[in-house]
Amino acid sequence: MSEIRALSYFVAQIDDVQKWQHYAENVLGMMTSRTSDGALYIKMDDRPFRMLVVEGAEDRYLASGWELAGKNAFDAMLRKLDAQGVEYSLADAAFCAQRGVNEAALLQDPAGNRHELTWGYLSDCEPFVSPQGVPRFLTGDMGLGHTVLPTPNFDECAAFYRDVLGFEISDIFNFRPVPDAPATRIHFLHCGNARHHSLAIAEYDVPSKCVHVMVEVDSMTEVGRAHDRRIAHQVPLSATLGQHLNDKMTSFYMKTPSGFDLEYGWGGLQVDWDQHTAFEFTKVSIWGHDFGAGQQEEQ
Repeated sequence: MSEIRALSYFVAQIDDVQKWQHYAENVLGMMTSRTSDGALYIKMDDRPFRMLVVEGAEDRYLASGWELAGKNAFDAMLRKLDAQGVEYSLADAAFCAQRGVNEAALLQDPAGNRHELTWGYLSDCEPFVSPQGVPRFLTGDMGLGHTVLPTPNFDECAAFYRDVLGFEISDIFNFRPVPDAPATRIHFLHCGNARHHSLAIAEYDVPSKCVHVMVEVDSMTEVGRAHDRRIAHQVPLSATLGQHLNDKMTSFYMKTPSGFDLEYGWGGLQVDWDQHTAFEFTKVSIWGHDFGAGQQEEQ
């Protein structure tokens, strides 16, 4: 099992963080606050933040923050990176203060996706109180949710995540728009927690540098309420309500202000990895999840 425990946070970029503040508070139902340098913390549980939004010219996903158990695990990961010739840099004190961690190692996968390996998160013991009355998001030792990253050089990236970072395959989807078309591979990967996948890698590129992130609430009612808020605030729909075949998540997809999608779901599978058998599935969802809906809205 990977030394990485969970997806601790992600970092997004946008030209005006106020757009994310409005989206987080009024659509996602999360709390926000500003950092000393004007960036935006988005809070969804008892940690100070799970999403960090910084200002920049290009709207995009910037980085995934991965949590290790402690100093020993962090140092062991650095030795592994050194042994395999993987380039990384250690973050300075100002960077670690903004991320709220003791130490961070910064590196990229072979496709250029940025990762921040950290240990020792900062806790202020402040409770989460949703401005929209969301009772809770499912986080804890499973992390904030999952992220799906573009990896057009798929084989190199799959080897990196397996052999360097220690992720393992939960299951596989080979997308074919027609039966005889070449497969576009998507691998769903787990790390040191029970969430079905904390990461997925997809064999194509996207301008936003993230396919989607997922957050999970504790009831179908909260998914429906979020869907109503999406409509009220005119947030573009990316995929209709549906239930996935592999992780059993019931969810819908919508656009974030930084251009990538966000899956808002309930009922995701939690796995005993000693009993799990990896498999290939042949359709994305048991029902629903029409991804053509987003294209129709853009027309």
